[in-house]
Amino acid sequence: MADIPGSTLVGAAETPPPRPAPKPRALLACGVAAGPLFLATLLVLGATRAGYDPVRHPGSSLAIGDLGWIQAANFVLAGVLTLAFAIGARRVLRPVGGRWGPLLIGVWAVQLIVAGLFTADPVSGYPPGTPAVPVRPTLSGMIHDAAAIPGFLGLAAACLAFARWFAVRGERGWAVYSGLSGVAFLTGLVAATLGFAQVPGLVEIAGLLQRLTVAVGMGWQSLLAVRLLRAPVREPRRGRRTGARD
Repeated sequence: MADIPGSTLVGAAETPPPRPAPKPRALLACGVAAGPLFLATLLVLGATRAGYDPVRHPGSSLAIGDLGWIQAANFVLAGVLTLAFAIGARRVLRPVGGRWGPLLIGVWAVQLIVAGLFTADPVSGYPPGTPAVPVRPTLSGMIHDAAAIPGFLGLAAACLAFARWFAVRGERGWAVYSGLSGVAFLTGLVAATLGFAQVPGLVEIAGLLQRLTVAVGMGWQSLLAVRLLRAPVREPRRGRRTGARD
């Protein structure tokens, strides 16, 4: 018996296309919450700690002393939430590339956890009676400082990686915002670091510079998480070179 013309085409047309995998919403929501929770806790502790000046002293110094466990836990919680977000972002972006951005956010997350586990040495005269810079750095303080370098640079690089990722998809607004956030974060990092090294003109406001820098970086992270939660992930524009490693 001869086949009915068009029967194969009709059957093929009725086959539903594969559905995209559901977004890991809980993991992405962790990225929304990490920044606001961390910054709110940091501001409250800085405003209520006796002898502490949030304009001058680093956030890490809040982990020193009897109530230091609160800031230590704040670091660890922010790190765990950020690491969960990095995993969720990687799952969302895996089908269309975007490896480096989530990986670099993961580096920042690990640094936050290490900062909570290893207390920084006193700096800039807090706690009261301590020198401006450590005379004999402790092992805990050295680990804390060593982890900060790749962590902060990782978040700045993540901003720039996502700037490229959005650019090749024609999302100009997000590309510009991510790029400017990365530059501002890196600039603030350098200025705050010089301040904690007791450079005149910066040492008096080093704590404020650090807080503004962290607000820029973690604010970008929270908004990125909202973007990945609420909007579809776009394919690269035709003619733009990209791949699984962008």
